Amino acid sequence: MLILGETGTGKELVAHEIHRRSARKEGPLVRVNCASIPRELFESEFFGHVKGSFTGAVKDRAGRFETAEGGTIFLDEVGEIPLDIQNKLLRVLQEKRYERVGGDVTRRADVRIVAATNRDLKKAVAAGRFREDLFYRLNVFPIQVPPLRDRTDDIPLLAKHFVEQSSKDLKCAKPRLNRAAVVKLQSYDWPGNIRELRNVIERGVILAHGGALDFDVPLTGQSSPPARPTLQSDSPAGTLPQSKFLTEAELERLERDNLLLVLEAARWKIKGPDGAAELLGVKPTTLVSRMEKWGLKKPDAGCS
Repeated sequence: MLILGETGTGKELVAHEIHRRSARKEGPLVRVNCASIPRELFESEFFGHVKGSFTGAVKDRAGRFETAEGGTIFLDEVGEIPLDIQNKLLRVLQEKRYERVGGDVTRRADVRIVAATNRDLKKAVAAGRFREDLFYRLNVFPIQVPPLRDRTDDIPLLAKHFVEQSSKDLKCAKPRLNRAAVVKLQSYDWPGNIRELRNVIERGVILAHGGALDFDVPLTGQSSPPARPTLQSDSPAGTLPQSKFLTEAELERLERDNLLLVLEAARWKIKGPDGAAELLGVKPTTLVSRMEKWGLKKPDAGCS
């Protein structure tokens, strides 16, 4: 099984869920970060070694496959495994057998292998950095984890979870996550995916001091400003191409109508929890200034 996706998309969580829902859930789940293992220690890390098999092998040691017996081994960043070890890993996948380094006892590998990578393994195969037969053996059941920018509908639930988790971990008052803050989160591209979202929310929880959350992220997901309209070669000089645009008066009317809508939704409450300023994501003083600009006042209750 091969889990594919960008860094920070939650591939390890997917592996945990696969294990939890499998018939091996009572067995161990052993994670191996293949990117952090020194090249000369891969074989010992995977399969173990016997005492005296190399300098520093002062006692017998079980490898990760032996530790994961009856359960699941999760090979994170599988694309970092050296070619000579890939051959031995392929043998484990095909024959379910291995030996410790320096040992002559063949052991049976009763484990499920779940691998993950953020690399394009097809390109690695073409470049000769990854065995083609191992790739096809792992890729029997691929799972593509989409980036967060393609899952903006998931952001409100993720944000709520991380706010609760961060408040608990930091032992601080739980802040308010309002709609304006969620919209700001959904407007960003999240190149660091869920890991970046979690870090941004944790920082926001620290700075909120139990009040309304605000997040320091760009308001749009664009890495560069949008291109300005260009003149068409067949258009009269000084005219813009035909496209939908709003005049200044139309923009101002939209701003006023939206402000009135928010004030009515907040029952003309200016500040505080669920106040119009919090719903808009602006300071109360800014809201009052806009109300004065448009001449918006709370209507009289009238007589009953």
